[in-house]
Amino acid sequence: MKYLHTMVRVTDIDKSLDFYCNKLGLKELRRWDHEQGRFTLVFLAAPGDEDAAIELTHNWDPEEYPSGRNFGHLAYQVDDIYKTCQKLMDAGVTINRPPREGRMAFVQSPDNISIELLQNGDALPVQEPWVSMENIGEW
Repeated sequence: MKYLHTMVRVTDIDKSLDFYCNKLGLKELRRWDHEQGRFTLVFLAAPGDEDAAIELTHNWDPEEYPSGRNFGHLAYQVDDIYKTCQKLMDAGVTINRPPREGRMAFVQSPDNISIELLQNGDALPVQEPWVSMENIGEW
């Protein structure tokens, strides 16, 4: 058995690509516009980890998705949790669960999909402002 991808439905493909690519740093692998089915599939992955893809599914006809929490979360390993969270905050992304202990954080996509960020290797030394930051919302 081999992991192939995770599918997430998105309501605005441009906002989602801005989040996943421009802010989170994933790269677009391939895209498929299906005229007859009225949907677009975009496959993304972290650079150098193309075997672990996420599939963004955009249905062209507007549709509401009640809550991303029933999905669970996506998880990505990062080399420096503090730098990653700072970069995301600087880009306007809310850190829902800050990396207080230098190991784990949660953010959300524009469609309320929780993204877990995990420090590669041992936790980094505890530091401000992270250790004092409160949780915001859900993840």
